[in-house]
Amino acid sequence: MGGTDVTDGWDWRRGGETPAPARPPGAGAPPVGPPTMPGADRTPLASPGGGPTPGWPASPVGPASYGAPAAGGPNSADGSVWWSDALGDPWRDPAAPTAVVVPGVVAPGAEPEPVTDPDAPGRPTLRHLLLIPVITALLAGTLGGALGYAFAVRGGAGAAVLGGAPAEVPALAQRKPESLAGVAERVLPSVVTVRVSSLGGTSEGSGFVATADGHVITNDHVVAGGTGKASVVFNDGSTAPATIVGQDAESDIAVIKVSRPGLRPVEFGDSDALAVGDPVLAIGSPLSLANTVTAGIVSALDRTMQAGEPGGPVRYYAAIQTDAAVNHGNSGGPLVDGAGRVVGVNSTIKSLVAEGQEAGNIGLAFAIPINQAKRVTQDIIGTGKARRTVIGARADGPTGVVGGGLRLAEVEPSGPADGAGLKVGDVILKINGRPMTEPTDLTALVRKYAPGSVVTVEYRRGSARQNTSVTLAADAK
Repeated sequence: MGGTDVTDGWDWRRGGETPAPARPPGAGAPPVGPPTMPGADRTPLASPGGGPTPGWPASPVGPASYGAPAAGGPNSADGSVWWSDALGDPWRDPAAPTAVVVPGVVAPGAEPEPVTDPDAPGRPTLRHLLLIPVITALLAGTLGGALGYAFAVRGGAGAAVLGGAPAEVPALAQRKPESLAGVAERVLPSVVTVRVSSLGGTSEGSGFVATADGHVITNDHVVAGGTGKASVVFNDGSTAPATIVGQDAESDIAVIKVSRPGLRPVEFGDSDALAVGDPVLAIGSPLSLANTVTAGIVSALDRTMQAGEPGGPVRYYAAIQTDAAVNHGNSGGPLVDGAGRVVGVNSTIKSLVAEGQEAGNIGLAFAIPINQAKRVTQDIIGTGKARRTVIGARADGPTGVVGGGLRLAEVEPSGPADGAGLKVGDVILKINGRPMTEPTDLTALVRKYAPGSVVTVEYRRGSARQNTSVTLAADAK
């Protein structure tokens, strides 16, 4: 099919002829353009390129809405013939583009309304510039507050950092087994509090486990006067009933027995191997304060003691003196060396108090040497009573002369002293190198040794100084 031949007035879309408008003389050929068809709804036909068809006169006004006469059509005010109902034309060329472009109407002298792309980056305003530092400050403050709270929870609320940076634990704080803390930890399970019922109430002291089957060593004055009912409290707070096995008043040693499995006996040391200045620990229940540990040193050795209550038995022993704090309730508890071995039984204290007042620690405490206490304990367990070591002589007091010594007032016939050649009137100067100055010294120092021990006695007869060996014996009582 061809185009439209406007010269012959045939419109191929309508299938008929359309009379051509009259042409004035001399007007020439009519302009070539799209034909028209009658109708109320007409719009200019779009060119294939989307704009007005070349050679078509442009409408002076924009497109009218569909269904109304557009400006420039036969029914419009300007009577334009270049208007067509192209969108509703059933004879439209099917090869023509499907889009119909309707150009907008631009009023003369008016600028089109600017359109802003909301997604396009714009120039920041003053408000935006102020919001950025404000938001940054808020975020920084929140982060700082969170970190501060975390540090406060972990290190103490609102507290300054105390102390220096963590360092290696010093050797004294490592609690090695040979340290005082290590020794105390090892010995405490073997130390007990001893309670004995009596007519006057309850007597309380300390003690320590000597055998795995439940024998406990304590002081005689702790159980003296008791009714036979006793109990012990272990370091974990548990208790067990106890019975009194035996006691010796003059040595101030008593043995009680508990029935409890899994007991841990102490390790015994050698009291004869001690030296002045050795570190020691006193463990017990002073003033009913169980599991108390105090530390000190050996202040003196062979400090001869004569102790006892008025009207009661007189106790003699060559004690270990210590400055470890010992108070009422420590009696019967162990005195241990730096290796945790028991070297003494805490028994007596010295204090500057008036008659009838309760004595307290002033750094002068005395313990029975463990070698003596072990011997007495074995006698009590084996026979129910203890043997006392004697020399078979009695001194009446210091001579009061230069050089000191004790003058013998009595020598038992066939006794140890008599067998060694000693006589009444001889002055005992030393026993095993220990000077004699008080009558107590002779009795207390002799009882330090076991029966059958041989001691060297230095004495003076007249003006001559002599030495002799005496084999000590057990008392016949």
